[in-house]
Amino acid sequence: VQLQASGGGLVQAGGSLRLSCAASGGTFSDYAVGWFRQSPGKEREFVCAISRGGVRRHYADSVKGRFTVSRDNAKNTLWLQMNGLKPADTAVYYCAADYTVTGAVPTEYMKYDYWGQGTQVTVSS
Repeated sequence: VQLQASGGGLVQAGGSLRLSCAASGGTFSDYAVGWFRQSPGKEREFVCAISRGGVRRHYADSVKGRFTVSRDNAKNTLWLQMNGLKPADTAVYYCAADYTVTGAVPTEYMKYDYWGQGTQVTVSS
């Protein structure tokens, strides 16, 4: 499956952004999908993930209550709604997909086999 992330940009602290990840070349509902982020000098960090059918979601503590992950398997699309953005959220955001036959929601980046190209999110103070 190929993934294409979009929707990043520059926003002031407290603002909102909505990221999208369009999937192609595979059966989207066969994959758990998630978002990771990476800022300069830091390791790639788990943000959130959602199960194949969209029933189960998992969030990093740092974004819980501010970010919402969702998907539409009919549209082959994953979204990340980010509210209450903070300067600490500044990073390149990547969407990723994990082929699975279960309802698992992986949080480790090595579990994901397919990655999008990343989209930059910058939050100014």
